[in-house]
Amino acid sequence: MLMQVMIILGSKSDTPVSEKAESILDELGVEYEIFIASAHRTPDRVKELVEASDAKVFLAIAGMSAALPGVVASHTLKPVIGVPVSGKLNMDAMLSILQMPPGIPVGTVGLDNGKNAALLACEILALTDKELEGKLREYRKRMQEKVLSDSESLASK
Repeated sequence: MLMQVMIILGSKSDTPVSEKAESILDELGVEYEIFIASAHRTPDRVKELVEASDAKVFLAIAGMSAALPGVVASHTLKPVIGVPVSGKLNMDAMLSILQMPPGIPVGTVGLDNGKNAALLACEILALTDKELEGKLREYRKRMQEKVLSDSESLASK
């Protein structure tokens, strides 16, 4: 299967957030690659990774100034989903990804929400992949069933 998602972390400390994304991609059978490349410390590596990739969607996970998603987006016309990572500068990370200048959009999910980033990437891919669309429908059905089960167990107390 063709690699569909590239995950780029700004640093190794972002791994706990990427693991959330990886678990969803694994569960739904979506091929991905993962790299560490800093927007500030290794900008040439970021550019090389993005320009050489055949990925259809990029996940860029970064904290602090969180420039990585914007830098990734500057090197591709493909969708980029930014995941701000919590730390001492939560608001800075969120706004760095959310407040992109006109013309270079980056999709943004919540703080540390690698899971939603992966799900959004899968929804984008499912536009042209009916099998993946079916897997997403089943995933949502399982979520619904869990909520209903939780409600029933609470009501029985």
